[in-house]
Amino acid sequence: MNLKPLNLGYRNPAINQRSEKKDIKNMQPVLEIKDLATYFYVDRKPKIELRAVDGISYHLNQGEIMGLVGESGCGKSVSALSLLRLIQKPGKIVRGTVCLNGTNLLGLSAKKMTNIRGKDISMIFQDPMSSLNPTIRSGIQVMEAMTWHNYLGFVASEQRAYDLMASVGIPDPQQRFSHYPFQFSGGMRQRIMIAMALACRPKVLIADEPTTALDVTVQMQVLDLLRQLNADYQTSILLITHDFGVVTEICNKVAVMYAGRIVEKGSIQQFWNNPAHPYGKSLLSSTPRLGERAKALHAIPGAPPSLRHLPSGCAFHPRCQFAMEMCKQEYPPFFEIESDHFCACWLHENC
Repeated sequence: MNLKPLNLGYRNPAINQRSEKKDIKNMQPVLEIKDLATYFYVDRKPKIELRAVDGISYHLNQGEIMGLVGESGCGKSVSALSLLRLIQKPGKIVRGTVCLNGTNLLGLSAKKMTNIRGKDISMIFQDPMSSLNPTIRSGIQVMEAMTWHNYLGFVASEQRAYDLMASVGIPDPQQRFSHYPFQFSGGMRQRIMIAMALACRPKVLIADEPTTALDVTVQMQVLDLLRQLNADYQTSILLITHDFGVVTEICNKVAVMYAGRIVEKGSIQQFWNNPAHPYGKSLLSSTPRLGERAKALHAIPGAPPSLRHLPSGCAFHPRCQFAMEMCKQEYPPFFEIESDHFCACWLHENC
């Protein structure tokens, strides 16, 4: 595998030649989310409702890579699990639609949804050690999706498992096929997770912070694998991360989440050149930039709100230096800043 040097710092996406070659307008939508809401209920008297995801909407085109960013606890991972209907009690998807090639996944039976997971839409989970079964050999876990969906026969599935393990950079795959997860390093376990997710060549791949807790060299290799998959098979990728270096490197567009809602969305160039929401601006200014002299980074005052005590109106207003009285009273709708660039902030009401 030819690895390209990857700049994991924060740089202008205008120099990302890959994103310039993409003609996003001519892409076909493959995944469309409308007003998705997932709540958790604490069984007390009175019952407490925690709005982990509260009405998010976006779409993912064929061959597109979208970054979903925000602070820890803002609802990124819960939203991804909701797409696959993997939310367990006390959580519940209360409304919305998740359309994959025009089919609403939230309206399917459990059996039909099981037939879609791993085949048409797959997920790379955040922690490979807790996601892999420690009692099953790694190669068998790579084969599982193919045998479950009758994608290939057993012999062909085994050979494809060898090929997948080799393609994600695992040396001597025939020998490592029989190894258990604990016999792999963290980076190698992440590669096993990627091989599992790619087994049936899904139309949509959800990557939940795939580079977390990996060293810089392994991060480079994992991101290069995702980029290569996208280029070779036009697989649409939803990349969940809090690393803007990763987002600006491989993503076409970005959505920023705060307290369970998307507050800004647009192309990566639009977000870089003209961040519209105060929260998005603060995130950018709190990230180190390559090529600039060292200086104190901006710190966002306060802390993310508790889901049990969300502020009225815009949830960011207690931490926002531009907060107005309107911000405290009513949550803003989306305002279009420029073509396909939207922001939920009252500062842009008259734009």
